[in-house]
Amino acid sequence: MSSNTRGEKTTSRPYRAGDPPEGWGLSRARRASEETEQVTRAAGTVGFFTFLSRILGLIRDMVIASLFGSGMVADAFFVAFRIPNLLRRLFAEGSLTIAFIPVFTDYLNKKGKPEALDLARVTLTIVSIILVVVSIAGVLLAPWIVRLQAFGFGPAGAKYELTVFLTRITFPYILLISLVAFFMGVLNSLRHFAAPAAAPIFLNVGIIGGAVLISPHLKEPIVGVAMGVIIGGILQVLLQVPWVKGEGLRLWPKWNPAHPAVRRIGVLMLPAIFGSAVYQFNQFMGTLLASFLPEGSISWLYYADRIVQFPLGIFGIAISTAALPALSTHAALEDSEEFSQTLCHALRMVFFITLPSLVGLMVLGEPIVKLIYQRGAFTAHAASMTNRALFFYAIGLWAFSGIRVLVSAFYAMQDTKTPVMVAVGALVVNLVLSLCLMGPMKHAGLALALSGASGFQFGLLVVLLKKKAPQICLSPVISSVIKSSVASLGMGIFLYWGQARWSGAYAGSGLWYLLANVGIMVGIGMALYFILARIMGCEELRSLLGVVRPLKRSGGGQQS
Repeated sequence: MSSNTRGEKTTSRPYRAGDPPEGWGLSRARRASEETEQVTRAAGTVGFFTFLSRILGLIRDMVIASLFGSGMVADAFFVAFRIPNLLRRLFAEGSLTIAFIPVFTDYLNKKGKPEALDLARVTLTIVSIILVVVSIAGVLLAPWIVRLQAFGFGPAGAKYELTVFLTRITFPYILLISLVAFFMGVLNSLRHFAAPAAAPIFLNVGIIGGAVLISPHLKEPIVGVAMGVIIGGILQVLLQVPWVKGEGLRLWPKWNPAHPAVRRIGVLMLPAIFGSAVYQFNQFMGTLLASFLPEGSISWLYYADRIVQFPLGIFGIAISTAALPALSTHAALEDSEEFSQTLCHALRMVFFITLPSLVGLMVLGEPIVKLIYQRGAFTAHAASMTNRALFFYAIGLWAFSGIRVLVSAFYAMQDTKTPVMVAVGALVVNLVLSLCLMGPMKHAGLALALSGASGFQFGLLVVLLKKKAPQICLSPVISSVIKSSVASLGMGIFLYWGQARWSGAYAGSGLWYLLANVGIMVGIGMALYFILARIMGCEELRSLLGVVRPLKRSGGGQQS
């Protein structure tokens, strides 16, 4: 399903063997233009709801920081919550979705929607059984899981026991969020992006509700936050059900492990699971090493990562999410030219936004951290330590975003092995850098190590992509990055000058005064960047306006 520029729902006729692709009568240039516009509109829809989710996520973190600070209780919750999140990325977004979408899209284009939905129903049945087993095992094995994830907590004690208890509460979230991720794969392949993108909003609502409404009535208040995770997961699933049923997916189980496409998905999933495991081991390794650092290090890294995830989610993840179905369609139809144009467009848009974002976070990190977190139990020292981690995380923002787009290109070509090999190399680099930097730089060294390893991973992915598909031309991306970098540098110099000139205004100022100062600096920075980008002739400005206009007409909630 897709929408026109007015946000009206339209239906695409399924491609059948022997038929020309839809729109074949149009010129290649016009078809490529319409495809990139469709990806941009889809990214706009995903970005719009992700923006709302990130705002609520920041409010969620502000509530947790205010109530629990960055001490023992906060560390215990973040470790417990990270474990089901790790498995979510491993089994759901990290392997199932990326293996399922290319195969489902291939069925959709070549065998029609009924066959594709039948495949989805069979896959959902098998996945649900596996997830129930994993959830039960996680609850039973929680003590050993915590010992692996946070070895520095020790094998006993109040901190360890609290972490185990919170892990048992939050672990079934893997079942709920994996169902959400599966429904996202179905809906995104059918070019519906709104409902899946809105789902994280309800997780944040659940956690905030748990912290504010449940925690005050419990002997151990942090347990209310863990209960909010499960409530949020249930709300996320309930949001998706009407949409997938509306698309014709029957939720009644259908057991058919001999379905020919199930084996294809399984073959793609095996290296994808390993690749996701390598990525998640990076996160695990960071938490493990941070558990040996001064108390609060895990929380400082978490809070800094949450801020970096704001621009990454709104633009990097949004664009890669929107691009994967389009890239999968071009790969299925063996249209290498449009595949290359869609990939280049996605990379150019990602860098056009993330480059100024990383400069802004590096320059304005201190007042931003103070504005978001510094209140209640979150002290000035915690804000300073969080800002140190944020600075070095921000250095790698461009790579974090670019990797997601490049990996989507490999998955669209049903190549899940190459990203795995590259991820293993990046893991080794991250481990070496972490061990070298955590001594002199403490938790900030772990953040810098991840940024450095991600830069290495991006570069290696580019080299191998060109080797696998030499017809892909990335020269437009290089030209765009140079222009965006110059504009970002000009913006950063001005913000640094303004920050140094008015830095005294942030010391000891109230919340609203701080909010006004940060808002003004961010607003001036955005305006200056767009002016410089216009002077540099950045074509991405026009595409960015193409994101905003459909959202204004459709209210951000129509299909894209």
